[in-house]
Amino acid sequence: MITKTQVVVIGSGPGGYTAAFRAADLGKEVILIERYEALGGVCLNVGCIPSKALLHTAQVINEAEEATHLGVTFNEPNIDINGVRSNKENIVSKLTAGIKALAKARKVKVITGYGKFISNNQIAINDSDEVIEFEQCVIAAGSRVTKIPAFPFDDPRVMDSTDALELSDIPKRLLIVGGGIIGLEMATVYEALGSEITVVELSDQLIASADKDIVNPLFRRIKKRYANIFLNTKVASMEAIDEGIKVGFEGKKAPEFDTFDKVLVSIGRSANGKLIDADKAGVEVDDWGFINVDKQMKTNVENIYAIGDIVGQPMLAHKAVHEAKVAAEVICGHKSGFDALTIPSVAYTDPEIAWTGKTEKELKAEGADYTKGVFPWAASGRSLSIGRSEGVTKGLFDAKSGKILGMGICGTNAGELIAEATLAIEMGCDMSDIALTIHAHPTLSETTAFAVEMAEGTITDLLPPKKR
Repeated sequence: MITKTQVVVIGSGPGGYTAAFRAADLGKEVILIERYEALGGVCLNVGCIPSKALLHTAQVINEAEEATHLGVTFNEPNIDINGVRSNKENIVSKLTAGIKALAKARKVKVITGYGKFISNNQIAINDSDEVIEFEQCVIAAGSRVTKIPAFPFDDPRVMDSTDALELSDIPKRLLIVGGGIIGLEMATVYEALGSEITVVELSDQLIASADKDIVNPLFRRIKKRYANIFLNTKVASMEAIDEGIKVGFEGKKAPEFDTFDKVLVSIGRSANGKLIDADKAGVEVDDWGFINVDKQMKTNVENIYAIGDIVGQPMLAHKAVHEAKVAAEVICGHKSGFDALTIPSVAYTDPEIAWTGKTEKELKAEGADYTKGVFPWAASGRSLSIGRSEGVTKGLFDAKSGKILGMGICGTNAGELIAEATLAIEMGCDMSDIALTIHAHPTLSETTAFAVEMAEGTITDLLPPKKR
């Protein structure tokens, strides 16, 4: 059975449904193929959204616990794990149902099934006799959790991030393998719910892609709360035994072996480029599963586009959404291209960490001539008033022109605050553009301007740093 359409999109994550909806809005007949029953992909179902719902629960628990210094004492919380899980699932259901309704309103046909290419203009749906024949295609097939074959994932006590979000129980002792964003976000959740957390990370710092001084406020806070944080340490072995998961370590400060009730393995994600028979369409896929595209999101095959995780780092939903609009617009004859100067990253830990533009380590590696301004939140009236003074805001600027190159923030709501710096980079702002913009007082957003003033030497809320 052959179904013909103008545009087909493989995958209904934030990138996929955005591409489908934008193309439909521009007048194209669109089919959206999704292998799972629910629309929304990893982000809405087993990623960004459910994790943020759980992180909010963790935040409420932690804030109640720390309110004593405000003169307010709450009783120890009674955690109903079923209620926590239900809240998360309700949020996910509302969003996925909303996407389904939007697809229907736009007359985007949704086909549930695993789509694989059989040529450069046909996709077969597995376990059915249906074939989609298309004029243009957008590949938005995303990524999957990276698993180490030697680890006993057949034992339910060894989890990936999807398993962890199911929240089947709260283990007494939980090991997080991987000190990246996803691992630390889940550590935040499980620690608040009562687990004793150990984190093991192969590199010399947590969240290795960010600057160490931006991560340090988080590191200092969780080091006091977690049982152990082992850096420069490798997991050498993992064995399922009756008592739990026995883990062998290789690292100076780690024990040779330790046993945990559960282990969460969070070491990254792998692109799905090799799982859709792209080669049968002539689409080139590299050894890592990524598909190369140009600024119009075109692959090496004229009528096939690709977006999102499958086209490379960073694997972020907000990148995929912008790429999706470009692909749909180009398909519809518009002059469009993906030309973002920067893509912000956020770790929704406690405190949050966010950065945009160049990091200081990148500038050093490039040999760039830059200047920086660092403002400690201990000097912010707003941060002191909410009892969270551990934060820091750092701005990085071209030494000659003063043009903003990057910014990193660690602290409450850093993920919201980073938007100003991202816009500033896109607009080509210099120090004075930001410093002379009046920020409301007292707010955390002031710390952006204060970091600039530290770089300029015009700060009055602190002593300005001495110029070399």
